[in-house]
Amino acid sequence: MKKHHHALVLSLLCVVLLSFISSCGNKNAEFSKLAAKSTGNKVFKQMDPEVLAEKLKAKQQAMTKRFRNPKFMAAYYEQQEYQPVVLQKIFSEKQMDSVMAILDSVGNHGLSANMFNAAKIRTLYTDMKDQKKLNSVEQAYDSLTELELLLAAAITDYGDVMQFGAVSPRRIYAQYYTETKRPDEKSFTTSLNAENPKEYLDSIQPKDKAYLTMQRELKRLSAFGGTNNEEAIRILMVNLERMRWQNKPNGDKYVLVNIPDFTLDVIENGKSALKMKVCVGEGRNKDYADKLVEYDESGVKKDRPFNRETPQLNSLIHSVQVNPVWNIPQSIASNEISKYAAADPYYLSNNNIDVYQNGKIVEDPETIDWSEDGAAKKYSFKQRPGDDNSLGKIKFLFNNQSSVYLHDTPAKKAFDLQVRAVSHGCVRVEEPMKLAQALFGNGNQYQTIQNAMQTGQPQAKDMGLPSKVPVYLTYNTCWLDESGKLQYRKDVYGLDIVLYTHLQRLG
Repeated sequence: MKKHHHALVLSLLCVVLLSFISSCGNKNAEFSKLAAKSTGNKVFKQMDPEVLAEKLKAKQQAMTKRFRNPKFMAAYYEQQEYQPVVLQKIFSEKQMDSVMAILDSVGNHGLSANMFNAAKIRTLYTDMKDQKKLNSVEQAYDSLTELELLLAAAITDYGDVMQFGAVSPRRIYAQYYTETKRPDEKSFTTSLNAENPKEYLDSIQPKDKAYLTMQRELKRLSAFGGTNNEEAIRILMVNLERMRWQNKPNGDKYVLVNIPDFTLDVIENGKSALKMKVCVGEGRNKDYADKLVEYDESGVKKDRPFNRETPQLNSLIHSVQVNPVWNIPQSIASNEISKYAAADPYYLSNNNIDVYQNGKIVEDPETIDWSEDGAAKKYSFKQRPGDDNSLGKIKFLFNNQSSVYLHDTPAKKAFDLQVRAVSHGCVRVEEPMKLAQALFGNGNQYQTIQNAMQTGQPQAKDMGLPSKVPVYLTYNTCWLDESGKLQYRKDVYGLDIVLYTHLQRLG
């Protein structure tokens, strides 16, 4: 009885397996008919499914250097047993023209269709329909496998670019520390596994109102042409790319500093609840002369920031320090403080700056010969709290590898400047108490801060926020304001120039 049972099970398994093999074979054979129908070229009917799979495998290996994600591509087609899965969907849904039209229109995103081999895809498909140009089965194998792989690469690359950006900001910027999501194998396979390629490409179009407004303006300016619009077009192109990066604030409340605008906003529920001027780090392009002349080996302009530039980053404001002591960085001590002390023996005492050597205060720093080479490196410097302390009376702390923070300042006249790239890298805020109030509210902690500031004495410990508040130091030279108008700003750090040359190289 058991033998009969086992035999029956084995027979059923064989039937299922044969049925599966037969259905796969029929399906692959059906593709040859589908390709012939789609192109109107009967030569595709001569293709053998097994040979087609072998040809596709060989073509994938030969083209591997042309792919943006060669490892993902190889793994995907191995899993698919080297079947033309993309063309199967596109031919079945009669979508070739629609897909090509989407790839051709990437100029509306400030990109070049060359990034996706749009012209090559169109030429291949056009030639496949010409029975005089393509009249042998070997040509059919060659053209069809190349078209399959170029379409697969175009769809996955387009998906990556629309959803994550064409360029990784961490790769091109020297001082970029903002968490930014990048494409991975999951996003790659999601693109290729979509049942309807055109619907997928339509679904991933950016829908943000600011993005769509920039697109319309880019199209309008590009249509007019002319040198007067060149700068605006470049600004729109790079900021469209920035908007595609997955690094945008999405919390109910956060602090946003836009470096080229020299402003700080406290955003609550998507709207600005508090806005003020800030001073940011001094940059290499402060005169807007666009004099970035350094290039890397591939011919794109390098990002070699001035050492005072404020970095791009995101973090959490966790506490404030009232009546802070300024631990003067060694670079400032060597380049500025020691020179001022050498020129004026009373400079240190007049500015409440203490000098330390090996952790002990130097009682009489006026005896130090500051003109001696490297003298400043032997000492450390601290500025005591007071009205002339460079950090003012309060600083806002958040963890970051650049040792920057938001802080008050006694140098109020700088906020009257139009170009406020004047600091050593930290962000000076115009109205620090309003910022403290926005972060702490009007309760006991805020009152404690006010009282402590009046004493002028440093506090024993920092005052923690009841809830940490995200902070983003960003760089946007174009954005949509709350009135629905596009705002433009000059490229104070030259970061637009760097990004633009990288985008141009892709095209």
